[in-house]
Amino acid sequence: MKNILRLENVSLTYQTPDDEIEAIKNLSIDCPEGKFLSIIGPSGCGKTTVLSMIAGLLPPTSGKIYVYGHEITGKEDIGYMLQKDQLFPWRTIEKNVFLPLEIKKKNTAENRNRAAELLKKYGLYDFRKKYPEQLSGGMRQRAALIRTLISDPDLLLLDEPFSALDYQTRLCVTDDVYKIIKNERKTAVLVTHDISEAISMSDIIIVLTERPAKVKSVFLPDLSGDTPLRKRENPDFGLWFEKIWKELN
Repeated sequence: MKNILRLENVSLTYQTPDDEIEAIKNLSIDCPEGKFLSIIGPSGCGKTTVLSMIAGLLPPTSGKIYVYGHEITGKEDIGYMLQKDQLFPWRTIEKNVFLPLEIKKKNTAENRNRAAELLKKYGLYDFRKKYPEQLSGGMRQRAALIRTLISDPDLLLLDEPFSALDYQTRLCVTDDVYKIIKNERKTAVLVTHDISEAISMSDIIIVLTERPAKVKSVFLPDLSGDTPLRKRENPDFGLWFEKIWKELN
């Protein structure tokens, strides 16, 4: 199985007026195509910074980042889903989903039809003329993910996309997002501080050290269950949680 994403000895140093801060040090990560990879670690260790570098928003001080074997240039088709849905309140759900097509000058009838199919497939078509404030938090996150998917990116980056939701909604939306990503056969990298979330969603879990962030350990949870909620019911779930908790503490 080929790697869609590779970080090779990536380091990042911030320059401040008084000092130099080493944020990331010799970080190497591989993510095979079609896999779901989570990055967890201590608060402030640089998890979101890693996503920003993968997205091409922040160049590393040293090291290389590759997508499909090509060093990134910042022009790759990478989808980035943030903590909040970032839907524009003055645009309908349909118009929000069309936004990437407009920006990339791909707002064709064919792509609009694809958007309609995605909205139908994931239960939002009847709400397409509604505004974000008229939808629940879970529905808004589904709409945000469809907007991220509409340009058919090679890779999805998810920066704690469920953290603004209450616990019950979070569990349901986690299932929804997981199903959509798997159905669309996408490769995803999730940053989260929630161990249970990482275990239930991931094929690969990368644990980072405190700053400067390095790979401390790699886990490959293999729990039966076709959804995150089902995986949480697995008898081995608690064992994985304890193992990763000890690694973080």
